[in-house]
Amino acid sequence: MFYFDALSKINKGGFWDMLVIDGVVGVGKTTLMKILKEQGYIPFEEPVFDNPILEKFYYDRHRYSFPLQIFFLNKRFKHIKEASMVDNAVMDRSIYGDVIFAKMLKDSGEMSQEEFDLYIELFENMIEHCHPPKLMIYLEISVDEAIRRINLRGRDYEKIVEREYWEKLNKNYREYFEQYSISPILKINVDNLDFENIPEHRQFVLDKISEALGK
Repeated sequence: MFYFDALSKINKGGFWDMLVIDGVVGVGKTTLMKILKEQGYIPFEEPVFDNPILEKFYYDRHRYSFPLQIFFLNKRFKHIKEASMVDNAVMDRSIYGDVIFAKMLKDSGEMSQEEFDLYIELFENMIEHCHPPKLMIYLEISVDEAIRRINLRGRDYEKIVEREYWEKLNKNYREYFEQYSISPILKINVDNLDFENIPEHRQFVLDKISEALGK
């Protein structure tokens, strides 16, 4: 599969002492990262709120897909280097799954082949300097539940996105993490979990993570 061709240059000389939380938009990555921060982990948050391109992208994906992906790639590489220097880091998404978005935009014609090729070249140059995380946490969710949560948090630029985009994104994520093998992985379906507000659900997720790390 293409995704793993792009990851073939990753440094396999051991794992970095970090957790990575991944999943589609609205799945609860930032919420879980904040919970893990309370457990003593050092957080590295996804660059959303200081991102000058993100909102523009949702209104004009053809114009802003390439600069947005380069912005994210640059920030994620910076974060992963910083996270590699500390113990018990936790990242809200990371560089590893970034190619999911880029490939989806290329396949839809919203990123040109030339832009995509340049993006992949940069990605492969960066990934040579990275080690896999000690645990990848994939939060799995249905499209309907993801859309419900996206609407609930109320970012206007996300609410205008057509359902087809979220369906494609979810499909690409599921395919990616079905094949993911560069590090230990923990998959948690969160359709019926509210670990932000229900203590029992929060403890369930924390226990799952502890169990996976214990292996």
